[in-house]
Amino acid sequence: MSDVILEMRNITKEFPGVTALKNVSFSVRRGEIHALVGENGAGKSTLMEVLSGVHPYGSYSGDIYFEGKECQFRDITQSEAVGLVIIHQELALIPFLSIAENLFLGNERAKNGIIDWNKTISDAEALLKKVGLKESHSTLITNMGVGKQQQVEIAKALAKEVRLLILDEPTASLNESDSEKLLELLLQLKENGISSILISHKIGEVSKVADSITILRDGATIETLDCAKETITEDRIIRGMVGRDLTHRFPERKSNIGETIFEIRDWNVYHPLHTDRKVSDNINISVRRGEVVGISGLMGSGRTELAMSIFGEAYGTNISGTAYKNGEEIDISTIEKAISNGIAYATEDRKAYGLILIDQIKDNITLANLDAVAGHGVINEPQEMTVTGEYRDKLGIKCSSILQLARNLSGGNQQKVVLSKWLFANPEILFLDEPTRGIDVGAKYEIYTIINQLASEGKGIFLISSELPEILGICDRIYVMREGKIVAEMQSSEATQEKVMKYILTNKR
Repeated sequence: MSDVILEMRNITKEFPGVTALKNVSFSVRRGEIHALVGENGAGKSTLMEVLSGVHPYGSYSGDIYFEGKECQFRDITQSEAVGLVIIHQELALIPFLSIAENLFLGNERAKNGIIDWNKTISDAEALLKKVGLKESHSTLITNMGVGKQQQVEIAKALAKEVRLLILDEPTASLNESDSEKLLELLLQLKENGISSILISHKIGEVSKVADSITILRDGATIETLDCAKETITEDRIIRGMVGRDLTHRFPERKSNIGETIFEIRDWNVYHPLHTDRKVSDNINISVRRGEVVGISGLMGSGRTELAMSIFGEAYGTNISGTAYKNGEEIDISTIEKAISNGIAYATEDRKAYGLILIDQIKDNITLANLDAVAGHGVINEPQEMTVTGEYRDKLGIKCSSILQLARNLSGGNQQKVVLSKWLFANPEILFLDEPTRGIDVGAKYEIYTIINQLASEGKGIFLISSELPEILGICDRIYVMREGKIVAEMQSSEATQEKVMKYILTNKR
């Protein structure tokens, strides 16, 4: 039996106006975790979509061999039939169905067209035990955290007798604890003989679990590193990804902090459905001109709920408290009023809430400030084209043109479009919610540079992030949230990862 379970030879894939993959060759050994890394737009997800049949045979050139046999997958059903299963970054679970129902969706335990519920339940319980999930088979997906949903997706793959599991950014939305559990599960699957392909921008995770690392850049294979033969450092991986050394992960910034520009006092928010549950409890926060203020905490600590409630009460019910701008009370009770008072909120979920994916780049950039490119209710298209072209150049958005659909951009470039939209609205206070989630180290550096530039212009910035090095690397001051409360405030010069984590977990120094 060959040591190689998968081989892709000379894969080329083109989209209108762009070559996504150029003669890419890629192979995976049996029983290994093989990491696939590269900057946004390098072609990682496209390569896996070719492999799994999302892009069917005939829409690309090159050859695919799985278990020594040539494969010409025309859809996902065919690739899954041979044991090749992909878990996308956007999970394919139905929120209001149970775990058991999701596990066997399209793969039902049935006799003569009738679902055998006894077998469905017993098989579901066995699969949940394999992935270490203690939830009941009847639990609705909507009542589970993202980390547990990832475990359900893996159990769903096991139900299809997976032999090669592909995970596309599986920890992008997870906190450190849930990420650790997922990586441990991958190692456990490896022990059981299941090969995995791991796409991730989290270089530390890649270094921790990968047996081999293949680097893609600009749609081409750069190199494959064998972790058993040499010690692979994070800097070594980054150099291969970006084609240069990043001597500093965070750009230097000289803080020039002024007076307080925005303040929230005694802010309380209740859950929109469970109206007796308080999600923001007597919050007091502020930001000064030219200051970057971090908001740290675990997922579920209330960070996003706080930011959205401040942004025109976009989240929550029975909201109380007072907002001040330049020392004067302001009304931010609607999104329109929040924007008119110079407040912007860049969401953590750019695909669901930050962008209109089926619209062009130019339409997305001007969306929050249409009056600036319109007269008498009619958009001045030449002016709109000029403005959006300037933002494309200013933020370095990589695209074929500003007429390209937002859905066809890489994650990092989509994030730059979201930022462009709010910068065009000319805010004075920005809430940036996980602005670097799911993007590579090179694109992160560019986002950090933009944040520094905004601070130098005297804007007040709140940065919500699950990555403590990011919070410590670019913020001037840090708030720590837990269970809807601010449990600590400190200058970044005083902060360490250990100190912040102790507050996050225990409220102790």
